[in-house]
Amino acid sequence: MTLRQTADTWLQQTLGSKVAFRDGQWEAIAALVESHQRTLVVQRTGWGKSLVYFMATRLLRQQGAGTTLLVSPLLALMRNQIEAARRWGLKAETINSTNVEDHAAIQRDLLAGKIDLLLISPERLGNERFQLEVWPQLRNQVGLMVIDEAHCISDWGHDFRPNYRRIMHILDDLPADTPVLGTTATANDRVVKDVSDILGATMNIQRGPLTRDSLRLYTYTEPFDHPTRLTLLSHLMKTIPGSGIIYCTTTRDCQIVAEWLQMQGIDAQAYYADIESDGSETRIDLEQRLMKNQLKALVASVALGMGFDKPDLSFVVHYQQPGNIISYYQQIGRAGRNIGEAHIILMHGVGDEEIQQYFIDTAFPQPKQIESAIHALEERGPLKQTELQRYVNANKSTLDKILTHLEVERIIDRTDDGYRLRDATARPDYERWAQVTE
Repeated sequence: MTLRQTADTWLQQTLGSKVAFRDGQWEAIAALVESHQRTLVVQRTGWGKSLVYFMATRLLRQQGAGTTLLVSPLLALMRNQIEAARRWGLKAETINSTNVEDHAAIQRDLLAGKIDLLLISPERLGNERFQLEVWPQLRNQVGLMVIDEAHCISDWGHDFRPNYRRIMHILDDLPADTPVLGTTATANDRVVKDVSDILGATMNIQRGPLTRDSLRLYTYTEPFDHPTRLTLLSHLMKTIPGSGIIYCTTTRDCQIVAEWLQMQGIDAQAYYADIESDGSETRIDLEQRLMKNQLKALVASVALGMGFDKPDLSFVVHYQQPGNIISYYQQIGRAGRNIGEAHIILMHGVGDEEIQQYFIDTAFPQPKQIESAIHALEERGPLKQTELQRYVNANKSTLDKILTHLEVERIIDRTDDGYRLRDATARPDYERWAQVTE
């Protein structure tokens, strides 16, 4: 059989005898498997971007290629991807902070070539043990490199993750003919250019239409106060069929809205990044309850977004104004994937713009904070984070951000003794930061 015939057979065995590739899917797969290109796929949510890298992995592994390394931004996304990969007959594993006891066994299988697909977070790329024990042996065995949600690489993107910039150094380590795939549903022209600068000027860019016919969009044009929005929300939850997501901007708003809906007899639960620290259900448990339609809604921060795949999600409501139009598109893309109609409702209130402006203002550390950290390390380093805190006028979360940026930019190193200055003359691109947050 030809490569295409093999792929068609596997596709129908996995998804059904009448299923065919969508426009652009085989072209992306062929670019990776036949031409070993670096490829960026920009397609709407629900199009089947994961199918591209699952099928490419199977075909490459059949040819004797090494493991696919998939960089994925969220644990919730990884969990969905591992389950989906196994349905495609792939042995998929992940190395992350929640399965430390399994790391040694996974690493043995990985280096023995027994794992088809390894999922890791971008933060794992900077992990000292991964860099010392895994990557030196793995880098020449990577059959395919996948960067999921590739817009996170770009600091012009709405989901910029500084640790994604580590991928630049990883790409430099790969053999020149290693195929690389970036996938995203939310990359405007500026983000695409930034990603192409990182993946390479000769990158093959494949873009499709981003419209979703199943989504019904409703917008309340006037700002409402909290009591009005809460009353309206309880009415909507009793009227709209199915289950869905209500997005709030802050953790406190997630809690308030969920508590209000519970008082109205609606089974809604708050969901945010550190919910486990409050002694509540785990994020995994909450995701599974929504997946099984055991909840009417999760009242969620942006922690529930990329990659949460529930085909019958019936609605997405924004209780507050989202950060930008691309973020809005990403979040509403959770709904209506495999149903005829899903309701998308946008509310906003007085003060929403001030909240978003705060997030913009704090997106990057202040240059004077960066300078304080560099000066302290130059004069007193190496320093542990708790020691460095004395010399930098910043709270813990901001200092975390400072150290991440400096480490990713290779201005500092993290060692057993603490953070060490590598280059006292180097600085982040402050001018670019200012442009991004204008």
